[in-house]
Amino acid sequence: MLTVGQIEYANCTPLFTALKAHFPCSRYRFVGGHPAELNVMLRRGEIDVCPSSSIEYAKNPGSYLLLPDISISSVGPVKSVLLFSRLPIERLNNKTIGLTTESDTSVNLLRILLARNFCFQNRFERTTLALPDALEQFSALLLIGDAALREGMKRRGCHVYDLGELWYEFTGLPFVFALWIATREAAERKGEEMKLLSRELLAAKRIAYDSYAAIAAASREREWIEQESLVAYWRTISYDLTPRHLEGVSTFFRFACELGLLQEEPEIRLLS
Repeated sequence: MLTVGQIEYANCTPLFTALKAHFPCSRYRFVGGHPAELNVMLRRGEIDVCPSSSIEYAKNPGSYLLLPDISISSVGPVKSVLLFSRLPIERLNNKTIGLTTESDTSVNLLRILLARNFCFQNRFERTTLALPDALEQFSALLLIGDAALREGMKRRGCHVYDLGELWYEFTGLPFVFALWIATREAAERKGEEMKLLSRELLAAKRIAYDSYAAIAAASREREWIEQESLVAYWRTISYDLTPRHLEGVSTFFRFACELGLLQEEPEIRLLS
């Protein structure tokens, strides 16, 4: 049985809903959590495969393989990776930025954008403070996932910047927030099961793309977001992993190496 990590954010709902509705998932054990938690579990071998932070693969490429043709990405705005700021972004040089504790990829993306696109020097501090409290302590706060999506709908009178949009304006490339990462150990021991999951995920992806309205109507996210807004959000997300997406991944890794966020640029290895 494969142990599959499941990110408990709205951006993963279409894929997991389609997978569980159309395929016999008794062969999988699902473990929920936010990205940072699941990164740790994947690294420890406590789960076999997960849509996990792209930077997690880059930090431990010898331990992992990537499932092909699937990701959680944006080609422009993503709506759920947002920088909330008391100041226009052009005035954030030398300011201290609060960072979500739930993500590693988005945190490093922000560091890259501020350093490479704006040529800023900043201080960063992880925080669990709610947005109003955080903006009293920091000049800006990075939020991801459902928290960012909820706060983005409120706006609260501050400046809001979409990191997917900033990356696309900077590079012209998709940004891959999460890759489907499998441990090499699980891929070797459970190779056929892993390949079956990969095929089912690709089929679930195609089903999800055609079923957003139906999935939204029955989703738990309807407790806090309108159906039309939820469908519009999902339509901003790319679940693909094309050569162009992989170019975005490689560019992100290269920038991270240049800033000292990674020791070396990893080779991208796909499950075959």
